[in-house]
Amino acid sequence: MVEAIARLSQSGSGPRAGTEKASDRTFMENLTPAAIVAELDRYIVGQTDAKRAVAVALRNRYRRQLLPDELRQEIQPKNILMIGPTGVGKTEIARRVARLVEAPFIKVEATKFTEVGYVGRDVESIVRDLVEIAISNLHGQRLEQVKDEAATLAAQRLAELLADQHVQKRPPRNGRRAGPDEADQDTGGMRRQELATKRRLQREQKRLLELLKENLLEEETVEIEIEPEEFVDDYNPADFMAGMTPDDLYDTIQDFIGGLTPRRPTRRRVSVREARRILTQQEANRMVDLDAVIDEAIQRVEEAAVVFLDEIDKTISSNGDYGADVSGEGVQRDLLPIVEGSVVMTRYGPVKTDHVLFIAAGAFHSTRPSDLIPELQGRFPIRVELSSLSEDDLYAILTEPKNALTKQYQALLGTEGLELVFTEDGMREMARLATQVNARTEDIGARRLQTIVEKVIEEISFDAEHYSGRLITIDRNFVGERIGEVAADDDLSNFIL
Repeated sequence: MVEAIARLSQSGSGPRAGTEKASDRTFMENLTPAAIVAELDRYIVGQTDAKRAVAVALRNRYRRQLLPDELRQEIQPKNILMIGPTGVGKTEIARRVARLVEAPFIKVEATKFTEVGYVGRDVESIVRDLVEIAISNLHGQRLEQVKDEAATLAAQRLAELLADQHVQKRPPRNGRRAGPDEADQDTGGMRRQELATKRRLQREQKRLLELLKENLLEEETVEIEIEPEEFVDDYNPADFMAGMTPDDLYDTIQDFIGGLTPRRPTRRRVSVREARRILTQQEANRMVDLDAVIDEAIQRVEEAAVVFLDEIDKTISSNGDYGADVSGEGVQRDLLPIVEGSVVMTRYGPVKTDHVLFIAAGAFHSTRPSDLIPELQGRFPIRVELSSLSEDDLYAILTEPKNALTKQYQALLGTEGLELVFTEDGMREMARLATQVNARTEDIGARRLQTIVEKVIEEISFDAEHYSGRLITIDRNFVGERIGEVAADDDLSNFIL
């Protein structure tokens, strides 16, 4: 979806641009809010209000791209504030949605940032990190697209290297060096010898290429040239020093100094298997236009990025102007221009945040959203409350999602030849114990299930090789034997569960 949004505002540049544009447009047209919620339901139980809010926000992005330019620039994203205890799915909703539409995504904790003037990270580093993520992801996608062609070219280069290596090892056919008289042969004879050598090389290359296709030379060794790895170079730090943190500025200057020093390729003797991988990577890097990747990645960030600000409630000062959270309100004020829309300088150039979707989240146990500074409250007009998980919800989490914990452990232990079966009463018991422990201690939501399930199958997982070929049933009695007494004891459950 994100790629298509970028393509809708610029013409295609490759031979397949028209096909990709049409297919992505169809994909976006079918990606209605209901379809987005249905996809989220495959992984996340409950929290319908939060899913609907995020789905509508994403759909509005597609709708905005269909508007005239003058109106499109006026429409700002409606940022979302999620309110609910930990472990109920706030982060997972944001992450799954970003993955669904292939949007640049970053999760940050508001508590890691501090007001300018204090020791800590600058809030603008959110955007710089987001750009790095977008470039890395897009570069990886482009490399994957040219992987097959790069592998073909790498095999041809490898065949040439091996052929040169084999031919050079062969002695002259007569077994002796040419004498002085023979060295003065006529030009025609030299040409015939060059042509014969060339034909011999071509035959050798063809033969070796067939062997390479059959993977029959993987253990042979060959000498290849290793190129220095480059990602971004030829930039001037003076162009974007403003606004950088000391750490970012140090990294930038180091990169700049490294760029001034010429990096020479080195020669190494490696196995054919390793050479194939290295040459394929080199060919793929040559085929990918890095400047185009950077430009498109920045456009993706500006038009479709999702930033998840977790623990936003922790920036609310609760003890006046003194203490560890003295800069909390300053962090909120520093976040204002980023959330509202500003230009952040990065090593790749300026990046606008006007159309980045921000999703903030917090438990708000001892505070309220109204305790945030008024300006920041106004930047998050959509608020959704996520409810605590009941016993039925926890049972559904064990059974319904595509990536349910029970399915994960069945697949993991299946690699050891062990068949694991979770009965309904066994999963009900685990959900009941998780609810019981959450009620007596800190409520950490679905994360409690991870501890419960891990304790239940800990012994089986440790001695899995001894259970190979067996079927083990995890029922109510099995769960009770493993953690029943621990869950019933408040002192033990506080430390173990």
